[in-house]
Amino acid sequence: MSYRKTLKLICGFAGGSAVLVFAAAAADSRGYFGEHRGGEAAGRWSRLTVLRAAQPAWTPASHTPAPTGHAWDFNWDKRDPSALTNGKKTSTTAPATEDPSSEQDNSKPKATRNILLIRHSQYNLSGAIDKERILTPLGREQAEFTGQRLAALGLKYDVMIHSSMARATETANIISKHLSGVELVSCDLLREGAPIEPVPPVTHWKPDAVYHEDGARIEAAFRRYIHRADPKQKEDSYEIIVCHANVIRYFVCRALQFPPEGWLRMGLNNGSITWLTIRPSGRVALRTLGDAGFMPPDKLTRT
Repeated sequence: MSYRKTLKLICGFAGGSAVLVFAAAAADSRGYFGEHRGGEAAGRWSRLTVLRAAQPAWTPASHTPAPTGHAWDFNWDKRDPSALTNGKKTSTTAPATEDPSSEQDNSKPKATRNILLIRHSQYNLSGAIDKERILTPLGREQAEFTGQRLAALGLKYDVMIHSSMARATETANIISKHLSGVELVSCDLLREGAPIEPVPPVTHWKPDAVYHEDGARIEAAFRRYIHRADPKQKEDSYEIIVCHANVIRYFVCRALQFPPEGWLRMGLNNGSITWLTIRPSGRVALRTLGDAGFMPPDKLTRT
C-alpha cells in the first residue's frame, strides 16, 4: 500500500491529527531520522505503529455519559404514601394503640397501572370543522388492525377512554368491536392541542395564547389519567386511552420526567400503541412508543 493510501486510512480512523505522526514515521522509515528500515515487513510495522499511536487512549471518563444531576421525583403524581402521611397532623383523639406505620402501609398502592395510549387513525384533513374530519377508508382499516392487536394481547381491559373529537371517537368505536364488554368513556380534556411551545422552536406553529389555553387542558388530562394506582386497587389494571399525537407525546415526556418541551421530537404512526407502566412505587416505564408493527407497511401513515 502506498504512503498516500495509508495516510488516508489513518486519517479516517484517527482524524487529521494523525498526519504529523504519520509524516514522522514515514520519514523515519526512509532514513531521515535514523537508520533506514528495509523490507516490506518494516513498512508494515511502521504503519501499524503509527495507527496505534494516532488513536486516543480509551478511558472510562471519556466514554461514560455523565448524569444530568436531576434525581427521580417519586412524588411526581402527588400520591407518594410517605409524602401523604408525613404531612398529616397527629390526631389528639386517636387511640394510643394506633400504629402510624400501619396507616402508611394501608395508604400504599399495591397494583400496577398499564396505560395503552392509542393515536387515532388517518382522517380527512380537508374537513372544515371537527365533525367533517372523519376517518378515511384507510383510517378505518388501521383502526381494525389496532383493535385486532389489542384483542390478541389477551389483556383484561378495564376501560377505554377517548377524546371527544370525531376522529378519536370513530377510532375508539371501531376498536371496541374487538373488545367486547369494555366500557367506552368520552373526555374533552383529551382533545388535540398544543401542550407547550416546542424546543427547538418551529416557525409554523401556534401563538402563545394557544399554548396557554391548550397546555392547561392537556396538563389537566395528564394529572387525571397518568398516576399510580389508588391504594384500594388490588389487581393490576389495563386502560386504553384513544387520543392524539400531541397529547400522547406530552404524556410520555411528563411521565418519564423528560423535558416536556421536547414532545415534538417524537413521531407517531396513526393507530399506533404507546404503552406506559406505572408501578406502585411511582416508577414509570415506557414499554412501547408508537408501535405499529402489527400493520402491513403499506397501511402505515402519520397524517
